[in-house]
Amino acid sequence: MNDYLLRWGLLSTARINHALLGPLHTSKRNRLVAVASREQARAERYAREHKIPRAYGTYEALLNDPEIDVIYNPLPNQLHAEWTIKAVEAGKHVLCEKPLALSAQEVDRISAAAQKTGRVVAEAFMYRTHAQTLKVREIVQGGKLGRIQLVRGSFTFLLDKPDDYRLDPAMGGGSLWDVGCYPLSYTRTVLASEPVEVFGCQVTGPSGIDETFAAQLRFPGGVFAQLDCSFAIPYHVFMEIVGDQGTLVVPVPFNPGANGAVYLARKDKNERISIKGTAPYVSEVEDLADAILLGKPPCISLADSRANVVAITSLLESARTGRPVKLPAGLPVRE
Repeated sequence: MNDYLLRWGLLSTARINHALLGPLHTSKRNRLVAVASREQARAERYAREHKIPRAYGTYEALLNDPEIDVIYNPLPNQLHAEWTIKAVEAGKHVLCEKPLALSAQEVDRISAAAQKTGRVVAEAFMYRTHAQTLKVREIVQGGKLGRIQLVRGSFTFLLDKPDDYRLDPAMGGGSLWDVGCYPLSYTRTVLASEPVEVFGCQVTGPSGIDETFAAQLRFPGGVFAQLDCSFAIPYHVFMEIVGDQGTLVVPVPFNPGANGAVYLARKDKNERISIKGTAPYVSEVEDLADAILLGKPPCISLADSRANVVAITSLLESARTGRPVKLPAGLPVRE
């Protein structure tokens, strides 16, 4: 590996790749050099279109390239753990799309592989590295809202493609895994704590996935969260944190662009807070470069990713059984 330049490979030609093409082409410390597909011709077309030097017709061929330092894994959910582990065992660092895995046991296997090989693995919740998210957490943890009482959040959109893998339960489909993981992760992040009990309700679609999901979570100190997600409701996204001295509204919490804005209401004063930053996919790529090249902890640790997966699987269990689920003690609290 070059001491200052990381060479990236894309594991498939997934649509979400487009979010990283710009950041990787313009970064001074990262360079996109390869793409893999299950078909050589498709990989070559994609490489020509996006000016990527190398194209591979199998995922294994990309992992076997000794000049690739980092793999971006945007495969369907049920393949995240398998191919992240294969990439790590091939000596690559990995940025894996959310959710990192579909069970705590899968995260544990990823962690074991990363520890054994000394590779960095990070989950691609791009909003976590953005200046807006850091500012929201600063406001919440700094006490400007007083004692936090309630968090509300939503992420919904209409998914009308019948062959989309996100509608297939065997492929890790469902609205909670796909978009509900965002308000859940956001809540855990700004509260800097883990839920102690969760309760979930779902409306299942024709394939059996949770088409719409509503979650209630109880956090230490009497803090409650109400979150929802859906494939059957038009686009609706927000986060709101309510304390006994004020309310903070985040209208674009998960992809705020280069700059962001949040709205703070305290007593009779309403304040718009503008936040300057970089585009979240840029900061995500640079965060991983910091971890690999400078030895800094990545913004999202594997313990953090594991805790999000535990919360999701507990909510799904609650929805299946119709009962609240208490979460295991000892889950990590982010610093």
